[in-house]
Amino acid sequence: MQHSRKQIKSGFIWSAFESFGNQAIGLSISLTLANLLGPSAFGLVAMLAIFIAIAGVFVNSGFNSALIRKVDRNEKDYATTFYFSLAVSIICYGLLFVCAPLIASFYEQPELVNLTRVIAITIVIQSFAIIPRTKLTVSLNFKSQAKANVTALICSGTVGLTMASQGYGVWALVFQQLTSATISVVMINVLFPWKPVEKFCKKSFKELFCFGWKLLASGLLDTIYNNLYGLIIGKQFSAAQLGIFNQANTLSTLPATTITWGIQKVTYPMLSNMQNDVLKLDKAYLMTLKIASMVIFPVMLGFCIIAEPLIAILLGEQWQQSAYLISILTIAVMLYPIHAINLNMLQVKGRSDLFLKLEIIKKVIITGILIITVPMGIVAMCIGMVVSSYLALCVNTYNTAKLSSISQAKQLFALVPIGLIAFTSASIGYLIGNGISSNLFSIITMLITALTCYIFGMLLMQKQLLIDTKALLKGE
Repeated sequence: MQHSRKQIKSGFIWSAFESFGNQAIGLSISLTLANLLGPSAFGLVAMLAIFIAIAGVFVNSGFNSALIRKVDRNEKDYATTFYFSLAVSIICYGLLFVCAPLIASFYEQPELVNLTRVIAITIVIQSFAIIPRTKLTVSLNFKSQAKANVTALICSGTVGLTMASQGYGVWALVFQQLTSATISVVMINVLFPWKPVEKFCKKSFKELFCFGWKLLASGLLDTIYNNLYGLIIGKQFSAAQLGIFNQANTLSTLPATTITWGIQKVTYPMLSNMQNDVLKLDKAYLMTLKIASMVIFPVMLGFCIIAEPLIAILLGEQWQQSAYLISILTIAVMLYPIHAINLNMLQVKGRSDLFLKLEIIKKVIITGILIITVPMGIVAMCIGMVVSSYLALCVNTYNTAKLSSISQAKQLFALVPIGLIAFTSASIGYLIGNGISSNLFSIITMLITALTCYIFGMLLMQKQLLIDTKALLKGE
């Protein structure tokens, strides 16, 4: 299936709307709940994140990526993936139900027994939307997904806020997640009805698993290590300290993951359809990298410089410790879209084996950094996350360069100037606005100054990129 410029443009717009709309609404709800519930409640839910995330990886098993990449996909492939995902989701829920007392004992938090058994139900619920979402993604139809997700977010947020205000504590967060999963699945199936019309096919399973198992393994590694910090902090420190770290990590990664998710959802199917046209693929790949960095670098560095006054306004004194952590973590996560686009290329090229190899290499690096930083405390662990992110960039770009005409030096040469403009602009904004006593006016001054400098710098040094981006958005 070849995608027209109109489809690609529409995909970007609706994907961006879904990503930013969801995150804007979700952030408002999350901040309100944070003020109502405090760090400890968020810390308890964060303790379960690694187990829920691992189960999600097994349920997916890389099959959705395999389906998107497969050119001659059919209903047997979809049905096989559905039955497999549903079966795995039920098995995962059963294991978490049985292991709930062990999880509670590990963290020394008895209330986690019931929390685990209830929140894990979302794993089974979400399996019913895997195929409709995959089919919508293949056709770059993000409009239906946006409607379903925004509706689910608003309804679940209402449930969470109501329960929190009524004194239900951590259960407000649990039922918020349950409501979100349920309504999202119902809506997506109403807007895009699908049911399996074929039986489970062994041949189809083998084809999809041949590609997907390596993504499963790499996804499992990535998920474990992404949640490993929370696991260690939850075990070594208090639930409140985990809540503060988790809030800092969530807020700092929010802009980056939102932009990354939007870019990945559109570029993976788009680039997959260019896989036989090497020159066209490489050109689109480099342009995507430039546009992503042009957006994400100033956003993350802007967030970095306003973290302290922003947290003081939004969350108050009980969350203030998270501001310093945010300033550190934003430097690490500003590279997320660049990592994602590089890894997309490996999948497009069918190199899930190399994808897995890179994940193993990066996890070895992270393990070494963790061993060094854990005894030094949470701040040192956050600095370690920055170091590992930049080392991972070197690993990703080096290996992606082997599969395209875009060398590591060429990719870095395209991105470094944009990064320097963004960093210089943010530094000027911080120096000018940091001395202002009013938190609100300090934020406004820093952002306006930084944005003005950034726009001026881009017009002066990256004018052609702005022209090319404008042409792409117009569909020219």
